[in-house]
Amino acid sequence: MPVMNGLETEKLMQVVDTVKKNWEVGRTVWKASTSWKGGFKVETCSRDFKLLADEPEMLCGTNMAANPVEMVLQAYGACLTIGYAMNAAVRNIKIDDIKIDLEGEIDLPGFLGLEAPEKLKMDKLPGFKNITAKVRITSLADKKTLQELHKHVLSTSPVGMTLSRPVTLRAELETA
Repeated sequence: MPVMNGLETEKLMQVVDTVKKNWEVGRTVWKASTSWKGGFKVETCSRDFKLLADEPEMLCGTNMAANPVEMVLQAYGACLTIGYAMNAAVRNIKIDDIKIDLEGEIDLPGFLGLEAPEKLKMDKLPGFKNITAKVRITSLADKKTLQELHKHVLSTSPVGMTLSRPVTLRAELETA
């Protein structure tokens, strides 16, 4: 079976064909759960994979793991990287390396429930105001080909699209 960028291209195309033949197969649900471990430590779980979340010491955490907003940046970077590898493979573009550096700006007053002085021009809403991803791809492909790949990956990144638009959030409280 042909392999490009560590991916079996025939299998990738079979997934595409399966969804094309039966669009309902493309409707998926992904799940996660969390458990509080004391302080700011949280264990997150999806399928059989667990991650620990914590806050840095400057926010009174124990700095044992990335915090949730860092995990958002990590998720976006991982999603882009997967998108580049997959889309390059099906286009027969050999990739030697992908590195992505991400950063986002958050004003803490919103998270802390505070309203910063007007002169500081800080957002009173918690969350990222902007996210920047600097992508470096090492490949023998020409710049135009990589630019087309880049444009396609940005427009089809599930995490990127989720971050760029409003998403309906519902949270129900159960008490014991």
